[in-house]
Amino acid sequence: MKDSRAFKFFAMLVVIALLCYLAFFGLGPENSRIIKGAGEIRTGIDIRGGISAIMVPDYPAGTEGRNVAEDLASARSIMELRLDAQGIFDKNINVDATNNRIIIDIPWAQNETRFDPREALDELGSTGRLTFREVSDEYARLPLDQIPATGAIILDGEDIKTASQSQNPETGYYNVDLELKDSGVDKFAEATGRLVGHFIGIFMDDECISCPLVDERINTSRFYIRGSFTIEEAKDLADKIRFGALPVPLKPVSVDAISAQLGQGALDVAIKAGIVAFALICLFMIVYYRLPGLIASLALSALVALQILFLANAGISITLPGIGGIILSMGMGVDANVIIFERIKEELREGKTLRASIETGFKRAFVAIMDSNITTVIVAAVLYAMGTGPVKGFGVTLGLGVILSFITALLITKVLIRNMTAFRFARNKKLYGVREGGAEA
Repeated sequence: MKDSRAFKFFAMLVVIALLCYLAFFGLGPENSRIIKGAGEIRTGIDIRGGISAIMVPDYPAGTEGRNVAEDLASARSIMELRLDAQGIFDKNINVDATNNRIIIDIPWAQNETRFDPREALDELGSTGRLTFREVSDEYARLPLDQIPATGAIILDGEDIKTASQSQNPETGYYNVDLELKDSGVDKFAEATGRLVGHFIGIFMDDECISCPLVDERINTSRFYIRGSFTIEEAKDLADKIRFGALPVPLKPVSVDAISAQLGQGALDVAIKAGIVAFALICLFMIVYYRLPGLIASLALSALVALQILFLANAGISITLPGIGGIILSMGMGVDANVIIFERIKEELREGKTLRASIETGFKRAFVAIMDSNITTVIVAAVLYAMGTGPVKGFGVTLGLGVILSFITALLITKVLIRNMTAFRFARNKKLYGVREGGAEA
């Protein structure tokens, strides 16, 4: 039994050491990590820097009476698509319907050193271009985001009258229905007749958003794209085609550049604060709880490592409030261990054996830990659902940290402290803050 417990104890130590190594160094070559480490964590606009701007519609003469709210909602969707195509996922684009404007926050690219905010916004707010292009069979087999916009143009956005979605009664899936203007009917008939059995790509700027196969020549103004679309997928594609170009040009009226240097300085301070907090927590736990405190410090190391690994490999952007959430979750993790250790000490004072005290202590602590963690997770979920930008980041890291702290307290701490009893020195009650007679040590 002793050998089995000792093996489990050392196996858990190896797992913790491996988690810590992967969290800080990752796994694999630098440019193609199999498992990403701390160096690959994405940072938000408050750390990396970028633009915070307000953009308003710039309607040309003769377009009075447009539905501004609808135009802005469509523009927001298309702007998000354009930024996604550039690999910029850490953005916030919101429509202020009351004042008829769009508020946008865009971070700098990860390694960008020179940045012109006005040029970036002018490009983002331009009307853009939707095109239908020929796509070779070789390129058509690639993922959509890898299909190049090099084929001959068949139609452009001006030839599209509308697009919508409808359910196919035979398959149960949804089609994307399109209607052409008169200017596009003959061009599309010629192209589809020539490309039967081949592919036509639909591009927003230079990004392919669909690449259907041509089944037959299409001579009418109405046709559809058939596929295994859900209603959401069909609507999304129809919206992109219908609003392929921005419905109205947008011009920036307020532009603020956020300094990357200031963000990096704040990041350095936040990291140092996290390290100091971690060290002080571990010191307090070891001094006050002795051997269990050392075990709690090891479990806390695993908690931090798991958070880093999750954030780095899930591609979640970390903000300064998000780092605050990580630091706060360390306190929550220690709180769970404190409850467990106090329950164990109570059992030891009543004269129970160490192994019986550990088992009973964990059972008695479970309900209290569960209740406190559930309430915190609910708060984190509300922050994520109702917040924006940094508030969301705080909600994500806080909720993730609380869940992981629950797991590490009831799994890693339990495995370590239960199997530590295999060693004779670890059976001394003084190391748990209790004398052999049951009094405080």
